[in-house]
Amino acid sequence: MSAVQTYRYLGSSALGQGGLALQTSGGPTPNPRFFTGFLTTPQAAAVGLLAVAEVARTRYHRPVSPASLDPVVTGSRDRLRFESFSGCCGVYARLDTLPAGIDGDVVEHGTTNVDVNNPLREALARVGGLDPLHLSVGPDDLTVSTMDGPVVEKKVPLPVRWLRGFAEVQILAAAFEPRAEIPATEAATFLRRLPTTSDRSVLWAVPAGKSLRLTSRPVPGAVCLAGASRLTALRGMLRFAQTLRVYGPTVAAGSAPVPSTWELDTGALRLSLTLSPEPYRGFSGEGAALTALAGDDVVDDANLVTAVLSWDPTIDVDRLASDTGIDPARVRAALAQLGTAGRVGYDVSEAAYFHRVMPYDAGRAERDNPRLVGARALLDTGAVELDGTTATIRSGDQVYRARQLPDGNLTCTCPWWAKHRGQRGPCRHALATRMLTVERAEERV
Repeated sequence: MSAVQTYRYLGSSALGQGGLALQTSGGPTPNPRFFTGFLTTPQAAAVGLLAVAEVARTRYHRPVSPASLDPVVTGSRDRLRFESFSGCCGVYARLDTLPAGIDGDVVEHGTTNVDVNNPLREALARVGGLDPLHLSVGPDDLTVSTMDGPVVEKKVPLPVRWLRGFAEVQILAAAFEPRAEIPATEAATFLRRLPTTSDRSVLWAVPAGKSLRLTSRPVPGAVCLAGASRLTALRGMLRFAQTLRVYGPTVAAGSAPVPSTWELDTGALRLSLTLSPEPYRGFSGEGAALTALAGDDVVDDANLVTAVLSWDPTIDVDRLASDTGIDPARVRAALAQLGTAGRVGYDVSEAAYFHRVMPYDAGRAERDNPRLVGARALLDTGAVELDGTTATIRSGDQVYRARQLPDGNLTCTCPWWAKHRGQRGPCRHALATRMLTVERAEERV
């Protein structure tokens, strides 16, 4: 299933004597010019852009023909962010060009798809250490399609699962903590020992002095490394990096596989890869955002938050709560709603949200999450009956029981919960039960 959006480009992206020209579409004005200037570390920036583009073209699970998804670029005051998902949606890549990495002006704030075609990839690969790299995101002049003549148009089918992936990644990453930081020399040794061909292994990386050691079982302080070959895209940046930082959620002995982020920092650039919990799992199906999206007020809250979002490089949740008059928990739920439309991301390095502009409305969360749609349908038909901490749910000819655990999570007797045991978010029956429980509690207030 795809959400087809028409993007207008003036032509193909190219690297010529005038510098790197990335043709853009969308944003606050037609074909805006988000940035013009030089990149201070041109060869490293070229390698980072190639890495993000390569992830967008790759399907790590069951590799087949290359995908053809264009990376997304966001300009925000003092930095540029280039993002992509792999064709299988199990790897999220981002290159952050930091203030030290740019010598120019971010003229407009906005987000757009970037046309990274074969000629551009070949040109970036030829950038040498002494070659200047001037980047202009958007052309100087605009030609549009009018009655007097055509412009170049390019339709980009943007899969719904990619938008859902944006929402899931920011929810999951917000729970990450720094787990290890090792020097680039040790990082190079560690990464080069990993397989380069597709693998389905789930390993765990444990800090060991100035390096990392791998184990087959989770232990406290470990970081999950599922499908180690999926880190291949980092290798080109190793010669420019100062450190490798690794982020992940808290784990314990016996923990199930979890996502993780692996980030190379050059000082001027940060290239990060976020891996799904297992090689065959795409972020779009994780279900982490469902609980946050289930509230009755979440769409209204999202619209309220949208009205006061600034274009600072990061989003301050407490400031948004103060500006909107809603508590931080509801702000985070609103950000999850906006994330479903691709309009909010999360930066683990700065432990902060950031803003994108995407041509999709926040209300699409209802349409694009089948479990959320199914939960609403169960409530609309009166199929959920509460009895203390348990509920009976009638779904067609089947009857299921949902029960609240001491930690607040819900179990269910349905096949979905039996298969995933809550690791991929709530089933529609548990979600409907939670929604009805909250509604009844609000009625009693």
